[in-house]
Amino acid sequence: MNRAETLLVNSPPRRWLQRLYEVRLLAQLGGRTPGVRAAEIGCGSGYGTKLILDAFGAARVDAVDLDPAMVERARRRLARYGDRVRLAVGDATDLRAALDADDNTYDAVFDFGIIHHIPAWRDAIAEVARVLRPGGRFYFEEVTATALARPTYRALFDHPTEDRFTAGEFLAELPRHGLETGEQWRTRIQGDYLLGAAVRTS
Repeated sequence: MNRAETLLVNSPPRRWLQRLYEVRLLAQLGGRTPGVRAAEIGCGSGYGTKLILDAFGAARVDAVDLDPAMVERARRRLARYGDRVRLAVGDATDLRAALDADDNTYDAVFDFGIIHHIPAWRDAIAEVARVLRPGGRFYFEEVTATALARPTYRALFDHPTEDRFTAGEFLAELPRHGLETGEQWRTRIQGDYLLGAAVRTS
């Protein structure tokens, strides 16, 4: 992320939106996760991790981010949670290296708008599926190619320009990795944004 987007994602309005809208909608779409072991990809300064613990009720969260400065900010924000949180610098496409995460490690994985930053976004989805246990849930809030093509996004933010996904392309990729949405696990497209939950079925 460039400086403008870093300021935006750490701003009070962004936190307000995440807490009062996105988290509530994701909980409606996929349910809460009381007592589970969860992972967060692209944790930034740790505000999403805090919400996974407090709003979703996870017992423990392992979180990863590429930016060491963000991980240090998250460490300070989350210090009061003690050993309920484990933070690491690393790549969302290789959670084995970043978190020593074996297959079938987590009951839930959270993506608060990080996969659209990853050029190899299909690899990130495959990695989410790998570390989820059968029956585990993948919660996602994503920005689609429609938004990324808008002049304001292109002027203010720095995103990969090749192979960006539409909402339909993102959703079509999930079942290729055993992640299913459906009657119980739902999605919602809000303009340029996609929110939802998928369950690992196999």
